[in-house]
Amino acid sequence: MVLIIAVLVLGFLLVALPGIWIQRTMDQYAYDRADLSGTGAEFARHALDALKLGHVKVEVTEQGNHYDPDAKAVRLEPRFMNGRSLSAIVVAAHEIGHAMQDAMQLPIYQRRQAVAKQAHVVSMIGNAFIWSAPLLLIIGKSGAALILNIVGFAATALLSFTLQVVTLPVEFDASFKRALPLLERGGFLHADDMKPARQLLRAAAYTYVAGLLRTILSIPGLGPIFRR
Repeated sequence: MVLIIAVLVLGFLLVALPGIWIQRTMDQYAYDRADLSGTGAEFARHALDALKLGHVKVEVTEQGNHYDPDAKAVRLEPRFMNGRSLSAIVVAAHEIGHAMQDAMQLPIYQRRQAVAKQAHVVSMIGNAFIWSAPLLLIIGKSGAALILNIVGFAATALLSFTLQVVTLPVEFDASFKRALPLLERGGFLHADDMKPARQLLRAAAYTYVAGLLRTILSIPGLGPIFRR
């Protein structure tokens, strides 16, 4: 019993703490500052134009900050789109980093996009297996339903895990090889802002570490351990 409780606590900490730290870091520097030259959207537009990426749009979203390679759009949550804060500038820079990767046709970025497309297809097939399993159990009353259920869960979880793994180097590249030099050379921030900017860029990249941990715990055979 003690071992089960310890495993539960460890699982919770592994999943929850990275997300809590990321959110706290973003909130810590999300207050508006009059000394900054513009909002996240204004910074993004200026930086994209300077990088000769004028075709990339800057749009508001409620679906989380991201870069959409199909629409060629940097999308920011309202508080980062309209906020004149350090978090707004740095988050915008991180997403611009992805736009730069796309424009450069960076191999690690292209590989990530290819896996993402495969994951979408496999997820649809896996979900079809999972949802059809109860019907097959009723009709056929055989072990085929259980097999389909296991295959569906395993396929979606493992490919999701693979997607997270190939995403990690893409995120760190966007933060520290694209966004950080952009902020350092661009004169957008004060010298004193660069240390917290690095912390924010790390938080932006580690968003996917938290996602990776959640994916690991959802893999059949691991997830049930933490749900007991």
